[in-house]
Amino acid sequence: MQATLGEPYRDVATPETFLRWFATAQSALDRIADSIAAVDPDVIVIVGDDQGELYEPDDIPAVSLFYGEEFVMRPYTSTPGRLPWAGPDFWKGYSRDLPHRFPGSPKFAVDLVERLIEGGIDIAASSNVPDPNRHGFGHAIGFVIERLFRGKTYPVVPVLLNTYYPPNTPTPRRCLEIGRQLRQAIEGSQQDLRVAVIASGGLSHFVCEEEMDRSIIEALRTHDGEMLANIPAKGLIYGSSEIRNWICTAGAVGHLKWQWDEYVPVRRTPIGSGIGLAFMEWR
Repeated sequence: MQATLGEPYRDVATPETFLRWFATAQSALDRIADSIAAVDPDVIVIVGDDQGELYEPDDIPAVSLFYGEEFVMRPYTSTPGRLPWAGPDFWKGYSRDLPHRFPGSPKFAVDLVERLIEGGIDIAASSNVPDPNRHGFGHAIGFVIERLFRGKTYPVVPVLLNTYYPPNTPTPRRCLEIGRQLRQAIEGSQQDLRVAVIASGGLSHFVCEEEMDRSIIEALRTHDGEMLANIPAKGLIYGSSEIRNWICTAGAVGHLKWQWDEYVPVRRTPIGSGIGLAFMEWR
């Protein structure tokens, strides 16, 4: 890769720049956490993905929703070969240092499942994590809880898209439709609840594709569903596949007004490997 691309980001992939990027990202996360605290939702729907944490890669639904009384995080000690350099402090940032338990919202979640199916989304559903050392929730859910909830307990309904593992990865257009039907299900629910929807993951990685990221952010700002639906699926691979979570969430918040966004094109190496960190709020 270096021989092909050279080192166009040698001047920015420096410790000093990393510290600036870190500060910008943390400020954006703080702003989102402030908004969650101000809104104080009754339940939070987190749209994320699974990476061999709850499901095995060879047995994973295209989209699933958890409707149990509580869900359990999968501790990092159950996957000892993964990121061997990472210790408990690292995994605590994802609530995976221990098999933490968090409340679900079963009545609301069952209502969503039924309404999603009525709306044409054949969603998989589960309600129990019997052995978190074998299967449990992963970093897409845990990071949001650990970083944005500030120690407060909110009931959570996890919605997981299969973004990583072909052949049943949903297309961008399907992700948008899932999100739109999720909105209809939330609005049609018999539960009188204040609901927040959070997208977890993305944008581009493990190579930062800034031009693509910025075009997606513009579409998210302006509710350009057709642009999002027509993103080539072949480009949504590896970490960039998590852009599907944003597309789904865009469908769910299409009636809300964009408030602000932040984007940090992180270049971890001189050749440009890294991640596009995006943060956005609609109300």
